[in-house]
Amino acid sequence: MKRFHVHLHVQDLNASITFYSRLFGAEPTRVEADYAKWMLEDPRVNFAISTRGQATGIDHLGFQAETPDELAELKARAEAADAPLLDEGATTCCYARSEKHWVTDPQGMAWEHYLTLDSIAVFSEQTGAAAPAGANTSSACCAPRQAPGAAPTTVRGKPIGIAVKSSGGCC
Repeated sequence: MKRFHVHLHVQDLNASITFYSRLFGAEPTRVEADYAKWMLEDPRVNFAISTRGQATGIDHLGFQAETPDELAELKARAEAADAPLLDEGATTCCYARSEKHWVTDPQGMAWEHYLTLDSIAVFSEQTGAAAPAGANTSSACCAPRQAPGAAPTTVRGKPIGIAVKSSGGCC
């Protein structure tokens, strides 16, 4: 069964760990100097926070697959929706080794689809794989972002990984 994923940028990691631990009624399953993660069961959510972002708020959303078949299903759905897709394949990020791809919704929000294979001791290992032209992957969990002043990175003519700026509305 897939698990919903949310990753937030925070300014004060310790205060945020205290707040979210109380809010969720659970302690994080992983804590690092710049990162914390909760694997909640009700609802099934992988909720992560880090201080690596440039601004506070949502970095990206996603789905964590539990099997290669679930990851393939997520990729097929993204391709059927004709969403911009960046396939990273095997990669390391957020203290984990994963297979992953990214899709971008019509508003520009990055969605991560991934299968965690193993945990690692460092935030990310460099694999030597080049990022798409104009992409800036320095944010938390390597969500692709448009580099300032760069020409838009596209797949099938659509922009990849341009973060949404909230307008203050509420649903």
